[in-house]
Amino acid sequence: MRRIAILVALAACSGPEKGVKQVTIEPVPDTVSRGTFAGPLCDGDACRCRDASAPGDGGAGEPGDTGGAVKRFEVRIGPSEHELWVTLDDMVLYKSKARAEDCFYVDLGAGDHVMGLRASQEGGVAARVAVSEYAPATQSWYQTFRFGCGAPGPCSHTELDEYKASLATYKRGIHDPCGSVKVKQIGWDTGKAPDQLHPNDLQVAWTLDIYDFAPKKPHGDPSCANRFE
Repeated sequence: MRRIAILVALAACSGPEKGVKQVTIEPVPDTVSRGTFAGPLCDGDACRCRDASAPGDGGAGEPGDTGGAVKRFEVRIGPSEHELWVTLDDMVLYKSKARAEDCFYVDLGAGDHVMGLRASQEGGVAARVAVSEYAPATQSWYQTFRFGCGAPGPCSHTELDEYKASLATYKRGIHDPCGSVKVKQIGWDTGKAPDQLHPNDLQVAWTLDIYDFAPKKPHGDPSCANRFE
């Protein structure tokens, strides 16, 4: 039996935002990546993951002289032993079974950008994605959005319920208070679960609302928490 969960970021004061959209399972995309990828770690339709232990951008680079019109983002898919697809606007970011994780780097302007995660695997899916914003001024990466279910092990309805509960901790839908992105309209749909616990299909949807200002403080600065009090 299909199970559907619809979540929304909290509004500034109280209650859910308007504009909730239904999430439904769609066919998996083709097993190729296509999009406009940016920075020295990308070549054509493939990118290498940055060195997360290195200072600054870790090799991912930063947008050129655009006057701050765009910001660089990392989309890290996995780790997972399964195929995974992430959609971003009209782009498709594909992670094959050959690699535990893949990274892609994109430049995005202010405004809404619709994203999705698709997983399909008999016996249960294991799906993870992390979206991070880079700010040259602070030489810092921000934890814009994180989703994970399974990996290790298969994703369960119980784990999805726990993730749903965790979203209430993010004020105004901003997952990193030092960053400049709001996450809204989060929801998912799961396919059949033969054991009634671990679905074979998962489709997640969310929207990044990117503000036009640049972060002024590095990730983890404790003073950022006061922005919403």
